[in-house]
Amino acid sequence: MSEAIPLYDTVIIGAGAAGLAAAAQLARAQCSVLVLEARTRIGGRIFTRAAPALPFPIELGAEFIHGSAPATFALAQEAGAAVVDAGGTRLALREGRLSSRDSGWAELQALMHAVNAMHEPDLSIEAYLERYARDPAMQPAVAQIRMLAEGFDAADPHQASVRAIAREWTGGGLGGGQYRPAGGYGVLLESLHRTLESTRGRVELESIVRAVSWSRGAVEVQGLRPNGVFRVRARRALVTLPLSILKLPEGSSGAVRFDPPLTAKASALRGLAFGPVIKVVLQFRRAFWESLEEQAFADAGFLFAEEAPFRTTWTALPYRVPILTSWVGGPRAARLAASGRDVPGAAVESVQRLFGSSVDVHRELVATHLHDWQADPFSRGAYSYVAVGGLGAATELAVPLDDTLYFAGEATHHEETGTVEAALRSGLHAARLLLEG
Repeated sequence: MSEAIPLYDTVIIGAGAAGLAAAAQLARAQCSVLVLEARTRIGGRIFTRAAPALPFPIELGAEFIHGSAPATFALAQEAGAAVVDAGGTRLALREGRLSSRDSGWAELQALMHAVNAMHEPDLSIEAYLERYARDPAMQPAVAQIRMLAEGFDAADPHQASVRAIAREWTGGGLGGGQYRPAGGYGVLLESLHRTLESTRGRVELESIVRAVSWSRGAVEVQGLRPNGVFRVRARRALVTLPLSILKLPEGSSGAVRFDPPLTAKASALRGLAFGPVIKVVLQFRRAFWESLEEQAFADAGFLFAEEAPFRTTWTALPYRVPILTSWVGGPRAARLAASGRDVPGAAVESVQRLFGSSVDVHRELVATHLHDWQADPFSRGAYSYVAVGGLGAATELAVPLDDTLYFAGEATHHEETGTVEAALRSGLHAARLLLEG
């Protein structure tokens, strides 16, 4: 290794929530830290954009804070950002009308709690639900579990672990409160970025990592920048690449080559899967739904239409702004992306189904903001979930290799995957391990 190559205490691959949280912690401890980010922006799967003429951020990636989320709330406080309750009523389209969505909820919880009594080590969600498919009383709960698995966890019910999903949903993953950072998640990450750059760390954007060569106590990272090839040396590296990138076969487009290979992580990578999501933010002339049917939908938070291309739509509550967000995840998102359909048009169609002939949704439309996370070359999906037989895989993935390669990101968090909270906590945990090492 040439002495002309810069040397750092730690190089971090990825400037998402996990990478920036770890970098800020290490830099505070007077470690020299370089964060390499392939994109032209920080944030990873957090993607906050300003909307013209709107005092409200467009969130094309992560948007909500789920449940107690101590690391996220602490970061918001540090950033001086308020956290607001994103409550509101939940309505579902039934027989052409929106009504309260409460049918099957008690049965859903009962089915999830019953998972603990299973004799099998694990099953897919779909295999588990087949046991109740012929019970008419359970049909609403069965349908809701399938819908939530795809819509909330971006998971394929034929692949996702029912034990993992039951643990998540009965442990506060559902029904534990929904919040949003005022000003968007971008405010929180900018705070971490400022902390990093005011100490001994920095972020270099448009730095696409292609290869990581490592031996105990020495790492060399090679990649591409707009001005050519770069090389960086460090004593240790923290890898926060999305699970989808880590799972790419060596030599395939977008893969990162590790030398020696990550053979010790093969089992963990098999135990986790990565789900697609398409998100469309629809910007209107006015919040027309607030005045429909004698303001029946004025306090609507989430709206569901099971047969629509986008099953889930939500408002910007508690902010009363003319924005609706359409969301589809899991296999439905993959099918929509492959169909060749006009995706923003499918989102508008979904909203039209919700409100019927009482409004012409297309005429109210001002702009659409779209992101297909499966098509994003640096994420290739939205977030991870536990596959059948993969309990413990996230913990296994987070274990450092030879006190030299460390791992963080939402897929490595042992209690939950798929959230900003998981990413932040995994980054802070990795930083503690690096400092102890």
